[in-house]
Amino acid sequence: MKLNDMQPAPGSKKVRLRVGRGASAGQGKTCGRGVKGQRARKGGYHKVGFEGGQMPLQRRLPKMGFRSHVKPTRGEITLDTLGALAAKGGGSVDLAAVKAASAVPNGVAKVKIILSGKISTAVTVKGLLATKGARAAIEAAGGRIE
Repeated sequence: MKLNDMQPAPGSKKVRLRVGRGASAGQGKTCGRGVKGQRARKGGYHKVGFEGGQMPLQRRLPKMGFRSHVKPTRGEITLDTLGALAAKGGGSVDLAAVKAASAVPNGVAKVKIILSGKISTAVTVKGLLATKGARAAIEAAGGRIE
């Protein structure tokens, strides 16, 4: 194929409607703008987003992003991290041990264990939340969640 052979797909380019060329052309006289009024005038139409005096949508919605007040108090750790903490802590892991190891920030009130990585040691988890998959992996390794 050569550059001079290229052309758009049939039907993709529509011929522009030439208005104001007489009654027989189909869009004569008022050119499809109706009769009188703001929309019939040249350059006479409201700005984008104008809703007839009603407060426009873009002004009704808040402009800042959303920041959860709960997020800073929640943390998560992976199975790999849990295994490392269990090796240090003698097979038992709780919220204090997780904070002491700097696995989560100090302001965290709840920690959830997520299914990411692998765990091979038996771990006793106290006071931590766990996803279904993480719970199954911990129990399969011989550990338990209290």
